[in-house]
Amino acid sequence: MVQQDYGLHDVVEMKKPHPCKNNSWEIIRMGMDIRIKCLKCGQMVMMPRREFEKKMKKVLTKAEETVE
Repeated sequence: MVQQDYGLHDVVEMKKPHPCKNNSWEIIRMGMDIRIKCLKCGQMVMMPRREFEKKMKKVLTKAEETVE
């Protein structure tokens, strides 16, 4: 099993589109569960990490990492 490289505030594409016809989601919480937010309508969905990894297609944009 290949580990996907995703992190907090990354924008990801899921395999199935949301009912609002959008397929871009932002990761807003990570842990045992992952919460994602639809970038078109703002709907938030929480799912277990294993389920998220099955349903995620690819990372569209990586969050900017700031080092101070």
